[in-house]
Amino acid sequence: MTSRTVYLDHAATTPMVPAAVEAMTAHLLEVGNPSSLHASGRHARRVVEESRETIAQALNCRPGEVVFTSGGTEADNLALKGIYWSRRAADPRRVRILSTSIEHHAVLDPLHWLGAAEGAEIELLPVDTDARVDLAALRASVERDPSSIALISVMWANNEVGTLQPVDEVVAIAAEHGIPVHTDAVQAVGAVPVDFARSGVDALTLTGHKVGGPYGVGALVVRREVDVTALAHGGGQERDIRSGTIDPPAIAGFAAAVELAVKQQAEHATRLQALRDDLVRRVVEAVPDAHLHGSVDARLPGNAHLGFPGCEGDSLLMLLDARGIECSTGSACSAGVPQPSHVLLAMGCTEEAARHSLRFSLGHTSTQADVDALVEAIGPVVERARAARR
Repeated sequence: MTSRTVYLDHAATTPMVPAAVEAMTAHLLEVGNPSSLHASGRHARRVVEESRETIAQALNCRPGEVVFTSGGTEADNLALKGIYWSRRAADPRRVRILSTSIEHHAVLDPLHWLGAAEGAEIELLPVDTDARVDLAALRASVERDPSSIALISVMWANNEVGTLQPVDEVVAIAAEHGIPVHTDAVQAVGAVPVDFARSGVDALTLTGHKVGGPYGVGALVVRREVDVTALAHGGGQERDIRSGTIDPPAIAGFAAAVELAVKQQAEHATRLQALRDDLVRRVVEAVPDAHLHGSVDARLPGNAHLGFPGCEGDSLLMLLDARGIECSTGSACSAGVPQPSHVLLAMGCTEEAARHSLRFSLGHTSTQADVDALVEAIGPVVERARAARR
């Protein structure tokens, strides 16, 4: 048993990087509402606007396109509901929203709400066995009646199995009919190249705690030309899209983390992919019937989503946790809910197969020793988990 914690759940949250801690703590004792006109308020506003410029430069967008939120979930809700309401108000025929069957619940749940409460027609497009969206199905759905579509939302990278989506091809199909595209890029920023302007998307979600920044802060990057109806009304902050007093210390930490993550992305990806490939190879050697889920090539560099036949994922997770090794059965937001992964089911897995999987996700603190500890533990843990089911 390991005497230290082996953290292999960076896709759920990753430790703050020193640069973000330093940037955040530098402002924690300062007073000043960024909306105030006096000197303290102007100083707070300068912190926010300089951070906005830092994030814009890192993501290749205009500073005015960065709308600060409390995190990824709020940004997804703001994009989906806000763009839907605006597009439908401009043309009542626009009631359809196209997305995929493997989105994070921060996208799926607002979509289901829009369907139930607002009369939206939600179409969740199928994916293949690698969790890649079916582009032919997307094109067919769009061309059936493009004038009825309010928006399309396709995640940049899947949070469970790590598969990268063909966002550029989705945008190309949508652009033929002037349909706005939103992408949840929470898992992608800092892991793979993300260029807002070049991507062609109209709105993009990111959050601080996935890139080494603080919890409780994120952003929706949204083109100035896109109308977004506000969810909350108040002081009119953030382009009158997201009212509420903003948090300069958290935003400063967020910006520092985004800047560093993007700057180090290529080097970080190379290192994590090597560790990830070693992890997969050696785990499969230790448990020969273990298998990888998701795309082999087009996937996040730190993601290893493995199935272990004959086991319950929750049992494996707890047995590993008892040995000081922390991982996940999928999205942390649905952890503890005894149901199979909707992502794996959409990929064609049986319910049993969708229950016997674990997600190991590597990050900036991951080391070879972490991989070694998992490889040493996985064989005995799988044997014990299988014995418990007999």
